[in-house]
Amino acid sequence: MDASEFRKRGKEVIDAIADYYENLDQVPPMAAVKPGYLYKLMPHEAPEDPESFDDIQKDIQTKIMPGITHWQSGNFFGWYPSNSSFPAMLGDMYSNMFDVIGFNWLCSPATTELETVVMDWLGKLLGLDKRFLSIKEDGTEGDGGGVIQGSASEAHIVAMLAAKEKALERIKADGSVSEDESDAMRHKMVAYFSDQTHSSGQKGTNIIGCKSRTIPTDGNFRLTKAALVTAIEEDKQAGLIPFFVCGTFGTTNTASIDDIPGIADVAAAEHLWYHIDAAYAGASLTCPEFRPLAVGIERADSFNFNPHKWMLTNFDCSAMWVASSTHLTNALGIHREYLPRVKGETAFVKDYRDWQVPLGRRFRALKLWFVMRMYGASGIRAHIREHVRQAKWLEQQLLTDGRFEIMVPVVFGLVVFRIKPSALATSGDVAVEESTVNAANINYSKHINADGRVFLVGTKLKGVDAVRAAIGSTIGKQENVELLLQVLKQSAADIISQQK
Repeated sequence: MDASEFRKRGKEVIDAIADYYENLDQVPPMAAVKPGYLYKLMPHEAPEDPESFDDIQKDIQTKIMPGITHWQSGNFFGWYPSNSSFPAMLGDMYSNMFDVIGFNWLCSPATTELETVVMDWLGKLLGLDKRFLSIKEDGTEGDGGGVIQGSASEAHIVAMLAAKEKALERIKADGSVSEDESDAMRHKMVAYFSDQTHSSGQKGTNIIGCKSRTIPTDGNFRLTKAALVTAIEEDKQAGLIPFFVCGTFGTTNTASIDDIPGIADVAAAEHLWYHIDAAYAGASLTCPEFRPLAVGIERADSFNFNPHKWMLTNFDCSAMWVASSTHLTNALGIHREYLPRVKGETAFVKDYRDWQVPLGRRFRALKLWFVMRMYGASGIRAHIREHVRQAKWLEQQLLTDGRFEIMVPVVFGLVVFRIKPSALATSGDVAVEESTVNAANINYSKHINADGRVFLVGTKLKGVDAVRAAIGSTIGKQENVELLLQVLKQSAADIISQQK
């Protein structure tokens, strides 16, 4: 394919993408195929001779499209949103054009410097403390800074590696053990999470080889200061070494917010690395009215959120900041002669390979740059606020209906609810067993998805089965939420009728 052919075919692909988005709400959001469907449709060996673009395009429509779950559909309410936008796509096209492997400044100066610039832009847009910025107000280098990771899971692992480095340095510095003994103490180090923390926390401890402790949350699904203090004291008495704690701003199950300032108190007193996972709800901090919910994040050691969830930036783009990069680069920096470092203004001459697990990295800052420029702060805020308005509207409609119970108050774009026990009772004075209520709500989520017009997922909250509706599609409108409500009511009527 030469440039002339690419120009022709590229325009066809752009047209196909635009057509896809214009018609996305006309197709069911969930793929209706069986496991192994594609293997049966495909040759079992790669083609020996070149095939035509037209044949590949045909296969996209007839073989690939039937197996696609349409995350970008306005009728997709599963998990959390995975925002896409045309400006981000355009930025990604330029990234693919350059195809640089930007592991340090020398690889491509613009790749490194644009990331430094846009991460400071984004940090300011969120209202983050100046400790997290790369460039001070006087233009000199700050101790902290931002970096784009591939996912919040990667950010979790990177933060834990930095935390381990910091803890080992402190153990060595106090002189109570030798360097060899301090290295042997790694297996005694323990990280703290709640029972609502994302699974990446547990995965991180498995990777770095330390212990983890899961702490039960309170009745509002929050990790509290008191519960953390108790767990730490128990572990210290058992000879373990606390070194890391994760607080969550917007948990996966319920979008609940941990006791951010209380955890900060404990982290400071116990010399823990304090990481805040705001993968989903962090985008809300672009709106000043949500910032009072995040008081205390200025005291964290690291903070992360995913623009690819709720801020219009195609996957993958996970924004992470550290208040001090020293422990991060000490943990991850490895020198080789073929990876030369460049001397200069280090605020801009960053070796981002030392801020992540992989060596290579894509030019992801481009799509974030496009989004922030083409939407502007006002457009991003309008995007967030509209989804919150839709979620609160849905919450009120469900409450007004009378058959539903809202499991947690709606704060962002997530609505968690269930058919309430009284709606399932065969008579007004007969209590329904919790197991029966749970079974009914499990069937309820299946019934909703079997309808085919919308897609969402169920969950379990301290033994109670419920349904999650995550509102946040880039192209989602009020009409999509109204359709969701219609399906929810019809499906509830069917489940209640079956129960009675």
